[in-house]
Amino acid sequence: MLTKPHFDDLETRSADQRAADLAQALPQQIARAQGLPGYGETLKGVDASQITSAAALADLPVLRKSELGKAQAGQPPFGGFTTKPVTEFSHVFQSPGPIYEPSSNDPDWWRMGRFLHAAGIGAGDVVHNCFGYHLTPAGMIFESGARAVGATVLPAGTGQTELQVTAARDVGSTAYAGTPDYLKVILEKADAMGVELKVTKAAVGGGALFPSLRAFYQERGITCLQSYATADLGNIAYESPAMEGLIVDEQVIVEIVTPGTGIPVAPGEVGEVVVTTLNPDYPLIRFATGDLSAVLEGESPCGRTNMRIKGWMGRADQTTKIKGMFVRPEQVAALVAQHEEIEKARVIASREGEADVMTVQIETAGEDKDAYARSVADLLKLKGRVELVAPGSLPRDGLVIEDTRSYD
Repeated sequence: MLTKPHFDDLETRSADQRAADLAQALPQQIARAQGLPGYGETLKGVDASQITSAAALADLPVLRKSELGKAQAGQPPFGGFTTKPVTEFSHVFQSPGPIYEPSSNDPDWWRMGRFLHAAGIGAGDVVHNCFGYHLTPAGMIFESGARAVGATVLPAGTGQTELQVTAARDVGSTAYAGTPDYLKVILEKADAMGVELKVTKAAVGGGALFPSLRAFYQERGITCLQSYATADLGNIAYESPAMEGLIVDEQVIVEIVTPGTGIPVAPGEVGEVVVTTLNPDYPLIRFATGDLSAVLEGESPCGRTNMRIKGWMGRADQTTKIKGMFVRPEQVAALVAQHEEIEKARVIASREGEADVMTVQIETAGEDKDAYARSVADLLKLKGRVELVAPGSLPRDGLVIEDTRSYD
């Protein structure tokens, strides 16, 4: 049960106080970054004392994930972007790429407690954590957040849905953490088993929360809120009970820029999300997420005063998330290269019955659909429908990944 409306006093600061606090913290973070080999010459000559606001950040170069990956390959595991050696972190995670991310046992290192508190989760709750604990950090990100708000965690992970239902019933899970779709799978399995679960709260991420799916949960008496987080940065923004946009976390600075340029767009325009974190262990400066969003003007009615964004609005580079997993154009290119008879391929992301569906259309004169399906699972890391189409029949519109899902 929550005893206070906000996680801490930082959430309700005045604009002047937030700006003054940032003017102190940001120059220190820039100075830390300047001392790291990962940044090389990119921050040389920058007067850290003058970088006191988001507007001042706009003069600095953008750091892209591809650059981070190259740096890590040359100086594993973190590419010279951390202020501590690997042995001083509690965990090392690996995301597709591969990209390696550090973690710490310091309280709420990923800053997810703020979101879980906003979702109404706290002491007395048992969180059924269905984020993965294998190599990627999502499971640990939400677990650390649950510890920060005093909740108990059932580290459920993914799969084995019948066992998930049994465990949720036996331990009395009251809250769910995981991708937006998977809770529906658990609830429907519970219905089939004749089991009544006690889940009334859901904190989701790793994919879009579609309005129809949120409505489904509301009809079941479950309040479902979403966060926007990445393995590199932790929590970036989160929903509150007001459900009017996503409120930016207090320990990051978010800019919306023209994709590929780093130049801020006009307020309200859609652009790429670029994030600077104040985490002293891992000072990522103007880190380009590749995600699209826009600033939502004004303050949230819930009393939290930080800037808001409209949520995830797609990818700047055609990369998209399907079933909580990124599918990238280079993976589609690898599929085409795997079979010499394939001329072109196109991935289509759609929705059926509140679940993501991936269809892979393959232009080929070949007929070995099973072989292509195996390659899809191996290279795209997801199983999907495979459709064989005649050579020359796919659109020549530059798209290799088409997202037909509606985010309204």
